[in-house]
Amino acid sequence: MLKIFKYLKKSFLSVIVIILLLIVQAWLDLTLPEYTSKIINVGVQQNGIENAAIEKIGKTELDNLTLLMTAKDKKYIMDNYQLTKKDTKEPIYQLQKKANTDKISTIFAKPMTIALFLSSDQAKDNTLPNSDAFFTALKYASSADKKVLLQKIDKQLQNYPDTLVNQAAISYVTNEYQRLDVDIDKLQINYIIKVGIIMTLIALSVMLCGILTVFVGSRMAATLSKNLREKVFKKVVSFSKNEMKTYGAASLITRTTNDIQQVQMVIVFLFRVVIYAPIIGIGGVIKALHTNSSMTYIIGVAVASIFSFVILLFAIAMPKFTKIQKLIDKLNLVTREILSGLPVIKAFSNEEHEEKRFDDANKRLTKINIFVNRTMSFMMPIMMLIMNFVCLAIVYKGAKGVDNGTMQVGDILAYIQYTMQIIMAFLMISMMSIMLPRANVSAKRIMEVLETKNTILNPKNPLPFSKKERGKIEFRNVSFRYPDADYDVITDINFTANPGETTAFIGSTGSGKSTLINLIPRFYDVTGGELLVDGINIKDANLQELRNKIGYVPQKGILFTGTIKDNIKYSNANISNAKVQEALKISQSEEFVTKLKDQENYLIAQGGTNVSGGQKQRLSIARALAKNPDIYIFDDSFSALDFKTDAKLRKELKTITKNKTVLIVAQRISTIMNADKIVVLNEGNIVGIGKHQDLLKNCQVYKEIALSQLSKEELENA
Repeated sequence: MLKIFKYLKKSFLSVIVIILLLIVQAWLDLTLPEYTSKIINVGVQQNGIENAAIEKIGKTELDNLTLLMTAKDKKYIMDNYQLTKKDTKEPIYQLQKKANTDKISTIFAKPMTIALFLSSDQAKDNTLPNSDAFFTALKYASSADKKVLLQKIDKQLQNYPDTLVNQAAISYVTNEYQRLDVDIDKLQINYIIKVGIIMTLIALSVMLCGILTVFVGSRMAATLSKNLREKVFKKVVSFSKNEMKTYGAASLITRTTNDIQQVQMVIVFLFRVVIYAPIIGIGGVIKALHTNSSMTYIIGVAVASIFSFVILLFAIAMPKFTKIQKLIDKLNLVTREILSGLPVIKAFSNEEHEEKRFDDANKRLTKINIFVNRTMSFMMPIMMLIMNFVCLAIVYKGAKGVDNGTMQVGDILAYIQYTMQIIMAFLMISMMSIMLPRANVSAKRIMEVLETKNTILNPKNPLPFSKKERGKIEFRNVSFRYPDADYDVITDINFTANPGETTAFIGSTGSGKSTLINLIPRFYDVTGGELLVDGINIKDANLQELRNKIGYVPQKGILFTGTIKDNIKYSNANISNAKVQEALKISQSEEFVTKLKDQENYLIAQGGTNVSGGQKQRLSIARALAKNPDIYIFDDSFSALDFKTDAKLRKELKTITKNKTVLIVAQRISTIMNADKIVVLNEGNIVGIGKHQDLLKNCQVYKEIALSQLSKEELENA
């Protein structure tokens, strides 16, 4: 899968944008639980009072509190409070707007707790003086007496956790506000509305980041998919017949479509999860520890449980994903074969047999898919079970903390949210573990194609073709065997095909005729000897220049979707309409094209299904003629033509191939008996070369083939 990422270089900017968006989104998601905690702790429990930095305070209370401070703290407090009402019974001090509320709250927390403690029943039980008496005594006490009194109070408060100290300070602020007739209900509502608005804005921002991430990620994945399809297609087009046989058409189609689609889907989720999940997971742990470190072990147990479960599922499912892709190849192969051979299947009434073949392939794929889906179906219930147990553990532990005064209710809710975010991060990663193995298999299959080394390559320093010997072909001791074969298909082939001559090849089925001529355009490379065109070894020539010299007509007439004119111009896009008409005339296609509604603009269906086999052959010949090459290769291209059309076509061909090299592979003696040179093949060897009459006398193989098709009288008259 990692090798696929090198194709994301062009999308580098998109990757950076996605990372930044996910960091922002994770940070916003981790911020929300804090505000949830604030609404419970501050908005509900503390009446909207955030800390001990009191906004308004009476002079008497401020004087009492400053008695409990150091001289430095007292000066800082007095510098940040301003006397606002002097004409009332009790002057009131107002906190200045630019004041550092956190520092003021820290300074006020302990004095306010002491003041609240002195006014409580607990102080009376500890034989401490009441609040007024205490502050009066403290005001006039000597430094030594003041120190003793404060130490006594500190001893009482030293076991108080910070949470209780802060809550006590807030209670003091609440009492003071009530004493000064401040509307606490309004204060509480305003705080809840303010925090609610902030949370809404955060939620909208999270949504916007999510939308942008998916949008950018989808575009990036679609671009990657497009680039991969282009590269795979270009690579497949460059394959020789050896590579095509290695993979097979069905597998290459699957790799170009289904496998790349799998990679595209996983890339969208991969960037989102692989980047987002660790950020939210690590951030959640840090936030949870910051909220309350005493429940760390709960997170540790939950994460360990999830991690172990995911590894177990991964180990079970991974081998099956590899098998799934192979079974998809097999299903495609069977489907393609059945659909291609449908006429034959119907002709022999073998529909039930082929249905069984398809059903077997389909059932095998379905069985594996069901196994994988059943295995993965355990994931969500187990995850939810772990999540619920974690919630119970947090609530149980948190309830004790609330009872002891070491934790607030809002902190428990925030801790649960952080824990859920951590678990969800692992859940997302575990969900990726379902998609990633299959995508990894698909990526490997794609890279297999892209990294395949072509067996037929252009030379680094190609030699130019000779202009004097245009179209001359020489076979010098040429042998060839297919890859991984045990024996040569053709052996020690020697002959020359000269310009202006027609060289024909004939032999029994499997004698190597088509294999031999497929060596000329380098569909295969010779494994022994040399094959020369225009005086140079074709392995030393530029591949495109070599093939530009050849007009090739295959055994099976292949037409492409488009008009008849488009198919003829396929070999030479620059030819005129007059040349198109000439090619149609010579190939004997004109007689049926003129009867069509749109004539040469008639639309050919996919695979040429709306024309006959003979019409396909003639149009394929017209396409080769339109190229006007130096060499014509007709690989049994007249087999679907009747004798009359065959004769007319060969007669017309002579008019335009006077200075060209013509190679014809044929099964019919009548097609090749007038050739300048006939090469007779038998089991990959040349058993005779010469003209028709000479071979009848000197070559037994040729004579047997001839007599099997024509009578002695016909042969003698020929």
